[in-house]
Amino acid sequence: MNNQMKTNRQQGFSLIELLIVVAIIGIIAAIAIPNLLASRRAANESAAIGSLRTIGSAEATYLSTIGNNTTYATLTVLGTSQLVDTVLGCAAPPCTKSGYAYTTANLTPSTFQSNADPSSASTGTRHFFADDSGVIRFNAAAAAAGSDAPIQ
Repeated sequence: MNNQMKTNRQQGFSLIELLIVVAIIGIIAAIAIPNLLASRRAANESAAIGSLRTIGSAEATYLSTIGNNTTYATLTVLGTSQLVDTVLGCAAPPCTKSGYAYTTANLTPSTFQSNADPSSASTGTRHFFADDSGVIRFNAAAAAAGSDAPIQ
């Protein structure tokens, strides 16, 4: 009789408890994912600024050595001269690195312009520009140019 009076109690979580846990995880994910994407965009933009500084330094080095103080180089030439890494100095620009596409143009032998444009809205929101003056400028709406505001 004693054995019949015992109830079988099953151990584990109820369906409602599991649903509450899943809902809490969903809320945390909804808060964290946009912040993670914003951090990724900010990191890509910082990398683009750093890459434009690298290109500017490489152009100055090229001008004073190989260019004989008269000409700047394209990204491809900077890459083959080993003044920038092979990602920035790719064979067929635009060269893509960290979600940004890089191009460099020589307007005259004694001037250059470099642009860094985001590959998509998820990789960055600002476009960057640098030239032989060494000032890096940005534009949030379109490709940056020499008349845009400098970064601070």
